[in-house]
Amino acid sequence: MKMKTARIHAFGDASIIRFDEVPQPRPVAGEVLVRVAATSFNPTEAALRAGMLQTFLPVDLPYTLGWDVAGTVAEIGPGTEGFTMGDRVVGRLDEAGGAAGFARAPAALLVPAPARVPLVHAAALPVAGLTAWQAVFEHGRVIAGQRVLVNGAGGGVGSFVTQLAKHAGAEVIATASARSDRAVRLHGADHVIDYTAGPVATALDAPVDTLLNLVPLSPRDATALASAVRPGGRIVSIATPVEPHADAGVEAIHMVARNDATHLAALVELVDAGKVALDISASHPLADLAEVHRRSEAGLIRGKVVVVL
Repeated sequence: MKMKTARIHAFGDASIIRFDEVPQPRPVAGEVLVRVAATSFNPTEAALRAGMLQTFLPVDLPYTLGWDVAGTVAEIGPGTEGFTMGDRVVGRLDEAGGAAGFARAPAALLVPAPARVPLVHAAALPVAGLTAWQAVFEHGRVIAGQRVLVNGAGGGVGSFVTQLAKHAGAEVIATASARSDRAVRLHGADHVIDYTAGPVATALDAPVDTLLNLVPLSPRDATALASAVRPGGRIVSIATPVEPHADAGVEAIHMVARNDATHLAALVELVDAGKVALDISASHPLADLAEVHRRSEAGLIRGKVVVVL
């Protein structure tokens, strides 16, 4: 049987994304085959497509896009346990492949999809949600009563970071543009700083305990933001490393999220409990994937975009 995929055969601009018909894969031991309902777009995927990540994340071509997957179990590999046919599942695919009709996935990295939201929306959760969970709880160690600055709260990861920091009991100060202000406040931000209006650090009325940086920064802006963290505080960045002065007494971490089904299951539980919302700003068919990449690179995407198969 054949299935449709979105693949790249070379690195370049969004026009290189091709929609190929390829044989449907079969799961091996320890895997299941997922009938894909949706994947989601992550900005890092555009960087991979452009060839910017080859040093850190080399991939073989042709390469099927899509790190996120939500769908139903269509086939179970030999000896694989934990799922039955038709189960609704969600997960992060470390070898990608979610932008296809079917995707092979290690059963150990899949979890039951949240029941509270449409299955296609659940595709927004794995990559961005895992990144946010580990930034807030594992590296940021955010606890109740802290002042936390979320730089880049209007993005896909930022929506989860804001909600998780608020869930932890922190006072959340978020940076966002005017178009994201309302959404960021709905996610629990106590204060919103419009980063387009001037330097973020000068808009703060007091130092913060933790800075969670989610966006690329110039060296000048990174230095200014680092100065906003109190001695004994912590900086966690998933984008540009933000280094404090050597004598500032501030811990700085540049993190890369890892796949962790336990963390993903905890996120699903929060979604089903109504404590974390999925900020879906748009839904597109697979045929529009190149346009989604272009809109992201033009800075026109807010929140998460799901790509429906």
